[in-house]
Amino acid sequence: MATPEHHAPPPAQAARPRRFLGLMSGTSADGIDAALVDFEHHAADARPVLRFARTYAWDPALRGRLVALGQQDATLALDEVGRLDVAIGRAFADAALRALDDSGTAAGDVVAIGSHGQTLRHDPHGALPFTLQLGCAATIAERTGITTVAGFRARDVAAGGQGAPLVPALHAALLHDASEPRAVLNLGGIANLTLLPASGPVRGFDTGPANGLMDAWCLQHRGEAYDRGGAFAASGRVDAPLLARLLAEPWFAEPPPKSTGRDRFHLDWVASRLDGHEAPADVQATLLALTARSVADALRATQPDTARVIACGGGVHNPALMAALAVALPGVVVESTSAHGLDPDAIEAMAFAWLARETLAGRPGNLAAVTGAAGPRILGAIHQA
Repeated sequence: MATPEHHAPPPAQAARPRRFLGLMSGTSADGIDAALVDFEHHAADARPVLRFARTYAWDPALRGRLVALGQQDATLALDEVGRLDVAIGRAFADAALRALDDSGTAAGDVVAIGSHGQTLRHDPHGALPFTLQLGCAATIAERTGITTVAGFRARDVAAGGQGAPLVPALHAALLHDASEPRAVLNLGGIANLTLLPASGPVRGFDTGPANGLMDAWCLQHRGEAYDRGGAFAASGRVDAPLLARLLAEPWFAEPPPKSTGRDRFHLDWVASRLDGHEAPADVQATLLALTARSVADALRATQPDTARVIACGGGVHNPALMAALAVALPGVVVESTSAHGLDPDAIEAMAFAWLARETLAGRPGNLAAVTGAAGPRILGAIHQA
């Protein structure tokens, strides 16, 4: 009788990777943020852990085109829209591949990419509301070999929402504290608040311009992409009558939910409120004051007992802006997410890694109380590798 063969038991099946890559470029188009995020388990309440984050520069010519298109009077031929969509998709794919290389991560270790794209227009109002982000997700999936989820905002808009902000759910997961009412302030091209009461529902909304107008004014008058350290603003004085004219914009008085972008707050909007005699440095100082005042006014109107404002986004690197916020919010602690161990430049990219995970899991990614949508919705379209 033949001796039976003995086989070693098969090795335990390796756990499915739980690493996601988020890609984000905001209103200012100042770079493509990439964040590699791990999740400790597969359940919905898994805490995201940032493993790598870096910002990759746009090609200068492409960025210049994006900035120009952010102005209200910019026009774009249909063929150029198609070409621009692919060009932005390639730029996002290149950023993803560089992030993988720089972090020593294999493409096969990433479950999916969550790509926000570059917002070209955002108009969730009117009879035919829409939001338009470019950055061809099929191109990203093809060039990286990684499943890509994109187009997160459109479904929320279709459900009657603003399509923004979409990050408050992650803010709540990372920064809620039952001992004090907090607000998370994202200072990108546009500023938005996430309200985190000690108990109760999360709310969030855009408050108006953050860096977008200051960056555009600085580029126009100094030839620099942004006001490094707030030095340009610090060299001027706030023009109180101009600030009052800017704050008289009816949008500021609208109640949440609300969102906005460069299609509303652009240099032509600023120019229409100038009397023609302002010094450029004074306008810069006034635009900085506009950001601080509009944030402070919105916070007092919606969560007046806020004890702590935790800021992220590029604006945290502008000490003049952070100081102005502290002055505008007396008695409130104003600090960076870095005080909580979170990279302020990576939060939004982390959010789109998280959103991709929610989409693949078949879970809603929006908070209807934040966006005003008819209810929770699964966001984004999946482009398989």
